[in-house]
Amino acid sequence: MPFLPFAVYLNDMKKITLFFIALLEAAFIFSKDAASSKLHFSSLDFSGKPVTEEVFSKNKVTMLNVWGTFCPPCIREMPDLAAIDREYASKGLRVIGIPIDIADRNGNVNPLLRSDADKIIERTGASYMHIIPSDEMFSTFLRNVQAIPATFFIDSQGNIIGKMYLGARSKADWQKIIDPLLK
Repeated sequence: MPFLPFAVYLNDMKKITLFFIALLEAAFIFSKDAASSKLHFSSLDFSGKPVTEEVFSKNKVTMLNVWGTFCPPCIREMPDLAAIDREYASKGLRVIGIPIDIADRNGNVNPLLRSDADKIIERTGASYMHIIPSDEMFSTFLRNVQAIPATFFIDSQGNIIGKMYLGARSKADWQKIIDPLLK
């Protein structure tokens, strides 16, 4: 193997380093764009009315809570979410629920699970809006939900604010998260 001057090796290292820097920059730009993308969907609320991402424009912040009829922690926090919805409405925050298990990945509703969801909503006093998950939702933002309850905060333009919160929380714990978002 012939001896190559150190400058040749140094030049190759520069090229490799620049390649990785460019790759990291592209990944950062892509992740920033993906995080700031708006939610787009169409579905129905529990009263049968059409709902789109326009529902978020009515509020400064929307607390989007993904729950399941089989999930005791989800059900336990629903009275607190109802209280938050009532108490924070005048401050520009509303709660919306999405019972993830009442429809399959194609948006077909299971009537028995829908009935269970109705009973849970009535029993817990969670009279805030609930949306039937659609195939659009499952193929976009709900595809990242691996555990429930999962909660997102959405601004008035339909952008997710911050991170997804996993697990149930008390009203006081949610208030510690919500109050800074409303400032």
